[in-house]
Amino acid sequence: MTDRRFTHFEVRDNVAYVTIDRPEARNALGPYVSFELSQHWDRIEACDDIWLAVLTGAGDQAFSAGADLKFGSQTRTEAEQAQVVDLQRRTTSLIARWDFAKPLIARVNGFAMGAGLEHALACDIIIAADHAEIGLPEPRRGLIAAAGGVHRLPRQLPLKTAMGYMLTGRHMPIQRAYELGLVNEVVPLAELDATVARWVADIKRCSPLALRATKQTAMAGLDVASLREAFHGEYPWELRRRASGDAREGPRAFAEKREPRWEAP
Repeated sequence: MTDRRFTHFEVRDNVAYVTIDRPEARNALGPYVSFELSQHWDRIEACDDIWLAVLTGAGDQAFSAGADLKFGSQTRTEAEQAQVVDLQRRTTSLIARWDFAKPLIARVNGFAMGAGLEHALACDIIIAADHAEIGLPEPRRGLIAAAGGVHRLPRQLPLKTAMGYMLTGRHMPIQRAYELGLVNEVVPLAELDATVARWVADIKRCSPLALRATKQTAMAGLDVASLREAFHGEYPWELRRRASGDAREGPRAFAEKREPRWEAP
């Protein structure tokens, strides 16, 4: 199953692969791109046969250079502007999908700047090529990283480190991001696909229900005031997992020394 315009969407073996396909513009994000991505996330969330997703950019130069500032500076007719406003109204970015339960991998194949980095930060795992660079350079354009960057980066890095990059607009070499724990693995570009495939394979060994329960419980727990409150909270996917066949199949398969047969979520 595939479709394509500004993006490419494909599902293989229970994995959705989402590609921002504008290499000539360093995979910049405009309203048309964002609307297509929103439709893909809708499909991924709605389809139980999709267990996880991988987000990347086309080519080997950029994951995404960020918002399409050229598009934003163009003069449009009243009808064209109305169309853009309508698209934006119908778009729910990955950045704002706070309850996205399925695992997400960012395959960072080059520059991830501004909104591009904000999309990577919204993923659960980041695998990057060793030539990549990241950053939130918005203040150099009179902007701020309002699509989650100013909030996610200080939560995923030491505060002074995050503020140092945000208040200067400096680029961060990907190896430094790895050293700081922002990136899970850095490899040569030629090894990027094989490395992502290994992560995908390991995730697929797990129960889809257990993965969703783990992600929801961990992320929701971070939003509450205390560890005690997080520990005693109720999480819908975890309640569903406890009542599922997977909760019995996993231990049974382990005891019988065989691969588990997970049920559909």
